[in-house]
Amino acid sequence: MATLTFDIEHNDLHSKARAGIIKTDHGEIQTPIFMPVGTVGSVKAISQQQLKEEIGAQIILGNTYHLYLRPGLNILEAAGGLHKFNGWDRPILTDSGGFQVFSLAKSRKITEEGVLFQSHIDGSKHLFTPENVMDTQRIIGGDIIMAFDECPPGASEYNYAKKSMELTHRWLDRCVDRFNSTEDKYGYTQNLFPIVQGGVHHELRKASCEYIASKKAPGNAIGGLSVGEPTDKMYEICALCCDNLPLDKPRYLMGVGTPWNILECIEMGVDMFDCVMPTRNGRNAMLFTANGVINIDNKKWENDFSPIDTTIDCPMSAYYSKAYLKHLLKAKEFLGLTIASVHNLAFYLWLVKEARKHIVAGSFTTWKKVMVNNMQRKL
Repeated sequence: MATLTFDIEHNDLHSKARAGIIKTDHGEIQTPIFMPVGTVGSVKAISQQQLKEEIGAQIILGNTYHLYLRPGLNILEAAGGLHKFNGWDRPILTDSGGFQVFSLAKSRKITEEGVLFQSHIDGSKHLFTPENVMDTQRIIGGDIIMAFDECPPGASEYNYAKKSMELTHRWLDRCVDRFNSTEDKYGYTQNLFPIVQGGVHHELRKASCEYIASKKAPGNAIGGLSVGEPTDKMYEICALCCDNLPLDKPRYLMGVGTPWNILECIEMGVDMFDCVMPTRNGRNAMLFTANGVINIDNKKWENDFSPIDTTIDCPMSAYYSKAYLKHLLKAKEFLGLTIASVHNLAFYLWLVKEARKHIVAGSFTTWKKVMVNNMQRKL
């Protein structure tokens, strides 16, 4: 068992992008990396075999809030953790539940102790504290577990954002104490990542980065972005955080975003990403490609028998036609959800892999400009 390590293999010559390797007890992760979101222990409509063989996922996420409620900690512990329960033998990152609590604004109460909330399943009341969220994530079994934080809305004014950040820092101290006083479960090392908060306020973000960095964790996360703030403000704050977080630790930007968001933030120095967008948008007929965005619902595709996409190395994208996928989604066939989701995730994983290649080759910034322009076109 060994603590997570991060080795930077190449720094881009013309930007702050870098290519590295994260090493965990469940395997290595080449960065920059995109992590598919497996909310309830499953990436929607996709099997673990497809994640490995067709998408090339190196790490997936588990959602603490949802897994805590269902199937519950007793079942997960009896199974030997999420890896054994869902059959995924590569790294897993578990979030803290902070964002889900943020999204439950009408049915939760935030106090110094923690967050009291109602289950979306049956209305039952539960309390998340920094301590029991650490215990919960230990039981779920993530290789990387996240500190419990408050995620303020994107437009939060300074005083609210400051109070929220200070609460997040106090909760972080409690998370660290609990994490350090408990042992890894299931025979492998679990690693705690703190989360930077502070809204869109430069002074607060810089202070939060300094506080988080002082914990000397094996990695650090940037939270509270893509929650309603303008895109240019998101980029501005992301760049500031990257400039104020340790160079030698992986930086994880939580919940972002579109393919072009990802490339822009790689250029700033972000190493890890997650977002539900590729699967959620795929289920709603939006496909991402290197040449632009396809709304497969549009009539123009009903007689297009060409493959969905031959640019990326994805068997489903090359095998099925646009017309067939349009038909499946219109008919509400489950296979359509799978094809669209597999394609979008395969594209995201292809994109970060290509970014890595161009960082190593010294051509990232030129390639990125072309890709960002092309990917945003509507086909």
